[in-house]
Amino acid sequence: MNIAFICTHNACRSQIAEALAHYYHPIGMHFYSAGSQPQRQINQDAVRLMKELYGIDMEKTQYSKTIAELPTIDVAIAMGCGVICPFIGRDFDEDWGLEDPSGHDDETFKRIIASIDAHVQTLIRTYQKKNAK
Repeated sequence: MNIAFICTHNACRSQIAEALAHYYHPIGMHFYSAGSQPQRQINQDAVRLMKELYGIDMEKTQYSKTIAELPTIDVAIAMGCGVICPFIGRDFDEDWGLEDPSGHDDETFKRIIASIDAHVQTLIRTYQKKNAK
């Protein structure tokens, strides 16, 4: 099963979600992140805090990608695009409605990271149950 986390810039929330999904490493699930206008670099506050909180170095394991670079996606998650989510050629399965922490303090980042973590764990449990049936 291929699951993608999508936001416009693929620089922060979607990258965090991809990193956390890989961190939990559920069998039979493959995770990606992408954006319609990817930035050249992952948000450095996100990189720093993910190293601090989880020991994950996103710059070593991930890079910004366009939606066109992904394999066929079974589940598409919008991170919370605010006004307009990028068009991905299909409807989103979920929209997590997350605030973009870019430009905010560490406490805001940590709150968003914790929310992403909870969403990722719920997503994994939900699809593991569906696939077990």
